[in-house]
Amino acid sequence: MTARVPDAYFDHMYAASADPWDLASRWYEERKYAITLAMLPQQRYRHAFEPGCSIGTLTERLTDRCDRVTATDVATAALVGADRRLRDVGRREQVTLLQQSLDQPWPPGNFDLLVLSEVGYYLRAHTLREVLDRECLRLAKGATIVAAHWRHPVDDHPISGDHANKVIAATPGLHQIGSYRDADVAIDVFDTANPASVAWRHGVPGA
Repeated sequence: MTARVPDAYFDHMYAASADPWDLASRWYEERKYAITLAMLPQQRYRHAFEPGCSIGTLTERLTDRCDRVTATDVATAALVGADRRLRDVGRREQVTLLQQSLDQPWPPGNFDLLVLSEVGYYLRAHTLREVLDRECLRLAKGATIVAAHWRHPVDDHPISGDHANKVIAATPGLHQIGSYRDADVAIDVFDTANPASVAWRHGVPGA
């Protein structure tokens, strides 16, 4: 039993389509990205880490909120697509693209934002647990973690999206500060140091 979905699975998907999940064309994805970004408690971040970036549709949006983004994917074709997209919008210099999987040691960066969008369910639960326990300790104090995952069953996924979010929520040291659910997607937001609400953080009277 492998610890995660093998790289060849993704190579096969991108061989069949440059955008196998229609990330650049579906309103569902556009809406999900908008909800994900709206839930982030800080207006601005210094350095985000986005594993499993695919063709860079969310990566591009993260550059509006982050000074720098480090984004990774296992598929060469995905990274080629992300590189092209970021160059087309003039954001390539803000982003470091690397070829690696979520369960490999994360790149250095003292990240203050971790974006786990549609990636956690490609790992078995025990592997995801091990990765988070090992790597989240390296995040900046007070970093934000956002987890967004598809809730419907997929035969190719070792665990469900809901299960992935539960594993992430159980990571020691994380404080949940936001949650969104509908029939399709589960989105949770955590802070590594502070459980305070967004209104309190930004001095809204009465918070």
